[in-house]
Amino acid sequence: MTPRQMGQRIRRLRKTKGWSQYGLAREAGISREHVRRLEAGESDPTLGMLTKLSRALGVTLADLVK
Repeated sequence: MTPRQMGQRIRRLRKTKGWSQYGLAREAGISREHVRRLEAGESDPTLGMLTKLSRALGVTLADLVK
């Protein structure tokens, strides 16, 4: 999966929750700017970052990256 595809998946899951980028950032314990870069495909997330995001979004890590 490319960074852009991952960003699209993160954005879709975030919007399903009705959260802003700031809301996801707060829940995941990361900066809003980092969420923006991830969603834009400008940043390739680490395993640790993916774990934080999956927990915040309420999905398994496998579901996030499949």
